[in-house]
Amino acid sequence: MPTTALFDNIAPSYDRLNRLMSFGRDTGWRRKAIELITDGLPHDAAVLDVATGTADIAIAIVQRHCGCRVVGVDLSDEMLKVGRAKVQRAGLDGRIHLQQADCLSLPFEDNSFDAVCVAFGMRNFDNLDLGLREMRRVLKPGGRLVALELSYPDGAVMQALYKLYALHAIPFVCGLLSGNRSAYRYLPRSIMQFPKPPQLIPRMEDAGFASVRAQSLTFGVCRLYEAINME
Repeated sequence: MPTTALFDNIAPSYDRLNRLMSFGRDTGWRRKAIELITDGLPHDAAVLDVATGTADIAIAIVQRHCGCRVVGVDLSDEMLKVGRAKVQRAGLDGRIHLQQADCLSLPFEDNSFDAVCVAFGMRNFDNLDLGLREMRRVLKPGGRLVALELSYPDGAVMQALYKLYALHAIPFVCGLLSGNRSAYRYLPRSIMQFPKPPQLIPRMEDAGFASVRAQSLTFGVCRLYEAINME
């Protein structure tokens, strides 16, 4: 199933099942990313949220940083519909703009944003290296990229437990609740195939980022990346 169609299909249940799959840990992971992305931002900063999905990160950023504005982009129109409804309910229409756009060809000029974030989206890029270069291109010199991504954990015991949970429990339970078991077979496999920090950090540096750091969260089930555009 194409990734865009997959996310269109699961959009109505996406938020609820994220909480379920992570046992609520995704809320804390997002909080850490939001604290990092807003740290030191100018009062009137412009922030780009790539693969914004249902706009959880975009909403939380403007709630934490009262002066900034956020542009969220995503390929899935159905995810954006859910996000726009959430933005409207939060009364943030004037500070958050959501639009359909491809992260591999962002419709923004060079050096447009003070910060760029992407949460749980990089593993779905059709071309990871091009996506990294595009995020760097639209980021102002000295601007920060913050990326949050699910990850295959370290250690034989954790990996065995993760495989049991991700490859069997998640497709069964989330597939039953969402009505789309194939989507929840794809998602765990995309996590297991995504590069770990030793492979991803050099690729981020090749894309033009510097001072790249990775932080392991919840035994490596999630990773938080920070990088600076030095070009």
